[in-house]
Amino acid sequence: MSLPEVVAHLRALEQEAGRGPGSAKLVAVTKGQDLESIERHVLAHGQFPLGEGRAQELRDKAAERPDWDWHYIGPLQRNKIKYLRPVTLVHAIEVTWQAEAIAEAAEKWGHAPDLLLQLHNGEEQKHGIPVDELADTLKAVRETGLTVRGLMVMAPDFGDDLEQSETESRILRLFTETARRAHDLGLGELSMGMSGDYPLAVRAGATLVRVGRRLFQ
Repeated sequence: MSLPEVVAHLRALEQEAGRGPGSAKLVAVTKGQDLESIERHVLAHGQFPLGEGRAQELRDKAAERPDWDWHYIGPLQRNKIKYLRPVTLVHAIEVTWQAEAIAEAAEKWGHAPDLLLQLHNGEEQKHGIPVDELADTLKAVRETGLTVRGLMVMAPDFGDDLEQSETESRILRLFTETARRAHDLGLGELSMGMSGDYPLAVRAGATLVRVGRRLFQ
């Protein structure tokens, strides 16, 4: 599936959901792809934010193309904060110290990325902020002076334990609940949905969908 086909699908999904065209934006997940492949499969079709999930890979690519719009979508370790200088949006803040470290680094950089808080999806081994700690974490992160634009959540992996219809129902419920929580907190950005489940995310109100493997097939 090419990028134009994915974008056309997003526009059709928006229409079905009664949303405005362009309200669900594509973040092209480019980890593992070289610069030539990114140019050919993504940027040849327009300007799109590029989502990287490995900090050192982000560092190396952005060093060659600092003019591209880089997002960081992976888990964040303290020793990797320094690689986020070219990033405009960090999708996965899980704990306050990550925002504090970014704010400290940003003083040296002279600019700061915006942030999304990652909501825990209920899956034991996954990252994220527990629902009952979300409001307090938002308050603490805002106290760093950085801008929190919204929430991010990843769908759990249900494996083969459930029928597809039940899996989709549970994922849609998670996405819808995340959208409600964002609204209640006054947050407008929702990073939800990946290659396998972005249609459900668009139905639930996602504003950013992270698609990778479909773009490079």
